[in-house]
Amino acid sequence: MKKHKCINSFLANRILSPLCPFVKPLFKKVFRIEVVGLENVPSEACIVASNHRSHLDPPVLNAVFPEPLIFIAKEELFKVPLLGKLLPHMGAIPVKRGSGDMQALELSLSFLEKGCKVCIFPEGSRANPGEFLRPKLGVGILAIKSKKQVLPVYIDGTDKVMPRGKSFPKPGPTIRVIIGKPKDYSKETNYKEVAIKIMEEIKTLSKL
Repeated sequence: MKKHKCINSFLANRILSPLCPFVKPLFKKVFRIEVVGLENVPSEACIVASNHRSHLDPPVLNAVFPEPLIFIAKEELFKVPLLGKLLPHMGAIPVKRGSGDMQALELSLSFLEKGCKVCIFPEGSRANPGEFLRPKLGVGILAIKSKKQVLPVYIDGTDKVMPRGKSFPKPGPTIRVIIGKPKDYSKETNYKEVAIKIMEEIKTLSKL
């Protein structure tokens, strides 16, 4: 079996990866996931930047994208029983919120250099239904330093299926994933301005 270039662990390559072709279609059917713009996903490495309103967002994105994404996730999730044990095998990168975590940034850059797709939620935490939070600097730093394209994504409906405070999802409402066209910010120099531009791209997708 060919090992995945981005995730190198026994659990990932021997158990999780073989299950993906069967689990992804089932997951999309159960949670009624509709996707627009899948043709915009580049074959090469890129930064996937999405809004964030539910803990269900990462598995939804992984079910939609043709290859596993490397997620930048808050370090608190790595302390959750079971989930915390699985996250490293899924290629997740722990980040300390509120403190320019350079180690997480360097690791993200190394994954991008290897040709992986790294997913980041610019808002840094879950927003309330129908709302957006101001983006953190991280996505701007990553976009400029990596010189990789940024793929804006808008997710709608996960906050209805698995609202804040709920431990388990309740399928029912349709979940929509809208993927925009990749943008290049490699010639920019202002991290904050780039972060805001990326967030505006995501907001624009929400109007489609």
